[in-house]
Amino acid sequence: MVLSDPKSKTIQLPFNTFHWVHAYWISRCIYVVAKLGIADLLKDGSQDCDALAAATNTHSDSLYRVLRALASMGIFAETQPRYFELNPLSDCLQSNVPGSLRNLAIMRGEEHYYKAWENLMYTVQTGKCAIEHLYGMDLFQYFEQNSVARKLFHPVDSLPKTSSSSKEIQYPSFLEPYDFSSISKLVDIGGGRGWYLAAILEANPNITGVLFELPKVIDEAKNSPEIASVSDRCQLIEGNFFEAIPEGGDAYLLKEIVHNWDDERAIAILKRCHQAMKEQGRLIVIEPVISTEKEFSMNDFLTRFSDVHLMVVCSGGRERTETEFRDLFTSAGFKLTKVIPTNSEFFTIFEGVKT
Repeated sequence: MVLSDPKSKTIQLPFNTFHWVHAYWISRCIYVVAKLGIADLLKDGSQDCDALAAATNTHSDSLYRVLRALASMGIFAETQPRYFELNPLSDCLQSNVPGSLRNLAIMRGEEHYYKAWENLMYTVQTGKCAIEHLYGMDLFQYFEQNSVARKLFHPVDSLPKTSSSSKEIQYPSFLEPYDFSSISKLVDIGGGRGWYLAAILEANPNITGVLFELPKVIDEAKNSPEIASVSDRCQLIEGNFFEAIPEGGDAYLLKEIVHNWDDERAIAILKRCHQAMKEQGRLIVIEPVISTEKEFSMNDFLTRFSDVHLMVVCSGGRERTETEFRDLFTSAGFKLTKVIPTNSEFFTIFEGVKT
């Protein structure tokens, strides 16, 4: 494992099985500093641990020991004894910066996800979802009842935007390979608070959009500055995609929706899109893909562990290979026409045409 030190030199860490056994120590420390907002406190420069502790109502020496441990991994830099500053690996723990991972770090460490992973053995032994075992409800029912968890799942400050106001939405780089310009009406199914849809509409003034989400998420999207910037071309519709989907779109977008469900329910969602869209309509699915190549990349690492995560938190959820996506499209009445790699470590774009 290679990390960068504060002076941009290379640290070669001899990570082996022994070190990976302790990897959760690192993730828990990252969760704590993300939750406390330490990176935001350091945005203007180095601070000593006493000041950081006072600002976060924590114990100075204990906070110091956590930050010292993270600095040894190249996350934050200890510039002099007990003084810390941001560096490239901690910049992304700030709020409201392009590529922020703060909400993701918090979400992964919160009770519902962390306890689910504590119950990985239950899932492996039974094949059943740990979230449902813990809470007696599926993940999305849990989000319906827990607004804090729901807002972390549909974060605002982790999105790569240049401004909280409206007119400066930064286009997501992983969408760049896809040409949306020929679409007239784009329906975003399960699109959260609508940030990605708003970015697409900003970049394509000829497109009108529909954001389709659960009622509580739509209520939150109504206050989104991004949606406000395209409100004259974007309709917000609440509902459940297992029951009905807005009709009349010539393209339907599903980003990280299909992988939350088993094949039967994933096909049911795609069939709803098939029924709702115009003739020769397009289906655009954006998901991670499990590679079948023998050579492994960082993307393969992320996707395979994401697959285990879905196994733990979503009943039937799974990442899929390209062949498995092709089978889903065919079963739902689509011809898979394009498989477009992106510059993201995580996403591939699949396009299908209604047959």
